[in-house]
Amino acid sequence: MSTIEIIMIGLCLSMDAAAVSMTNGMVYKDATKTKIIAMPLFFGSFQGAMPFLGYYAGGMFSEILSKYSGILVLIILGFIGANMLKEGIFPDKEEDENKVVPLTYKLLFFQGIATSIDAFAVGIGFSAMNIAILPAICIIGITTFICSFIAIFIGKKCGDLLGKKAEILGGIILIIIAVKAVL
Repeated sequence: MSTIEIIMIGLCLSMDAAAVSMTNGMVYKDATKTKIIAMPLFFGSFQGAMPFLGYYAGGMFSEILSKYSGILVLIILGFIGANMLKEGIFPDKEEDENKVVPLTYKLLFFQGIATSIDAFAVGIGFSAMNIAILPAICIIGITTFICSFIAIFIGKKCGDLLGKKAEILGGIILIIIAVKAVL
């Protein structure tokens, strides 16, 4: 498999992470420089780690993961999206209208897992095709990092334009990704 083909796989795998990064950029106004760097690092790391795990452990878990991966993504991203949607539509009456919703590392961790589950299956395929896994996971991780990093800033611009409605849109986007995972 050529480098260009692996880059294309990396781009395909990074689309969920980029969409979530864009949503985070829209919604979470507390994104410090540290968290702006942490977001694509989380997503790139998980996108690189999952094919690695799939490459070496895929035979043991491939049936279970392929059977339940969509449901797992639905639960994780669906829960996060539904919560964002609820907060956007029914803000807490006691909260200040301009209160900043925090972006936490725990949230990034779960988003990283949810957006990279499909990469596990790619690792299984790489194993079957006898692809050199280390260069492949580096390319996939870097591709995801770049796409997610760019998406954050696109999301920030959209969030500035949409204001409080960005949380509603962000919740809808995450729910769509979650539902897409089970279809």
